[in-house]
Amino acid sequence: MRKENKFSFVHLIFTLAVAAAVLITVSQRISRAQQKNVKNKTMSEVKIMTLDPGHFHAALVQKETLIGVSPEVHVYAPLGFDLIEHLKRISGFNNRKENPTRWALEVHTGADPLARMLREKPGNVVVIAGRNQGKIDRIKASVEGGVNALVDKPWIINATDFAKLEATLNAAEAKRLIAYDIMTERSEITTILQRELINDTGVFGAMLKGSENDPAIYMESLHHLFKMVSGSVNVRPAWFFDVKQQGEGVADVGAHLVDLVQWMVFPEQAIDYRKDVNVLSGKRWPTVMTKEEFKRVTNEPNFPAYLAGNVKDDKLEYFCNGSMTYALRGVHVKLDVIWNYEAPAGGGDTHVAWFKGSKSRIEVRQAQAHTIYVIPNESSLKAEVMAALQKRVAALQTKYPGVALADEGDKLRVTFPDKYRDGHEAHFGQVATRFFGYLRDPKRLPAWEKPNMLAKYYTTTKGLEMGYRNATASR
Repeated sequence: MRKENKFSFVHLIFTLAVAAAVLITVSQRISRAQQKNVKNKTMSEVKIMTLDPGHFHAALVQKETLIGVSPEVHVYAPLGFDLIEHLKRISGFNNRKENPTRWALEVHTGADPLARMLREKPGNVVVIAGRNQGKIDRIKASVEGGVNALVDKPWIINATDFAKLEATLNAAEAKRLIAYDIMTERSEITTILQRELINDTGVFGAMLKGSENDPAIYMESLHHLFKMVSGSVNVRPAWFFDVKQQGEGVADVGAHLVDLVQWMVFPEQAIDYRKDVNVLSGKRWPTVMTKEEFKRVTNEPNFPAYLAGNVKDDKLEYFCNGSMTYALRGVHVKLDVIWNYEAPAGGGDTHVAWFKGSKSRIEVRQAQAHTIYVIPNESSLKAEVMAALQKRVAALQTKYPGVALADEGDKLRVTFPDKYRDGHEAHFGQVATRFFGYLRDPKRLPAWEKPNMLAKYYTTTKGLEMGYRNATASR
């Protein structure tokens, strides 16, 4: 057993007590006869298994009741902090006043949860969201064991695991299984509308190519280490701050940004990482945390021994920030991933993205007020761009009633009703619903998903490699 999973006797008794209290509210034992029947269920009856849920995203998949999904969920995990936090989150969903869920958990604890899950296999889908180190090995074993997989990003955090990713996707294809990456940002309304606009030549024109120093696409994703999730402080496990286990910014959050670039600029087109992607540069830098700040976000009084190499002057250098530039089919892109410790009062995570076209720039600023701007390149183009935008907004009414246009002088703003601001947490259920739809009808899974997933992780891991090279060269 790894050091971080060891418990003192007192800690173990306390953990067992908490587990028992939580399980009373969320768990119902499933009889042997029921377990036997599970194996005979058709794919129309989705049965979830959750494997070692070390990240709160594992619980968010179950934040809402999912149509066609059995309420009985088997959880396989070692007994410890990660499991207890997961059970508490599911308990919160089950016991909230509005739209409570009815999840019934069967919890299996032990030293080798993956082996036990594959041996017993009470479900047909595994949800994985936790430690990123070795995650691809767990996905690969699940797929080879005949289980569909719904997995949080990132699947790999370094280039040495790329061959395993490719082998896993090939195995899934051969076995007619679906291994699906949880790309929540495709469900964000501002991103959806931005995609619509940059693919309207009347509004946007042609996508510019830009250059390494003057990219045609820029994205910035700003996150915070100390935050609230589902109304409670998101207590992070200490291992989250070990980049060897969690991964660095470009390899982790960067997966969302690279995915969006591909999905928005080349919709429904397969990307070949061998010839379409050229990674140009990378950079990495730390967010520095005091011991008190670390305790506040982890409840751990001291830095664990495995972080000693990044502790200087009694402060932790957490290398979670990264930047990279690359060319995708000749279009130059720059991405910044930034983690601050805590948001200012009233603030939160933010997303900035702009795309340069021959007629206009389409810009999203996603913070407390989500804003979509269409900025004509020249004042002489405004009338033409505005007419095309009015036409596009009218066409969008069938899918998104209430989308509107506001003239703000040098820029045009696309507005939408508050009902579309469902938030990041809601997107997990939306991704899961799409995934379950693919399970019931595999022909609906787009053919471009597999090559584009390979291109995505090729880009992020190469970007991280460039960051390390840059750091070494500057010494």
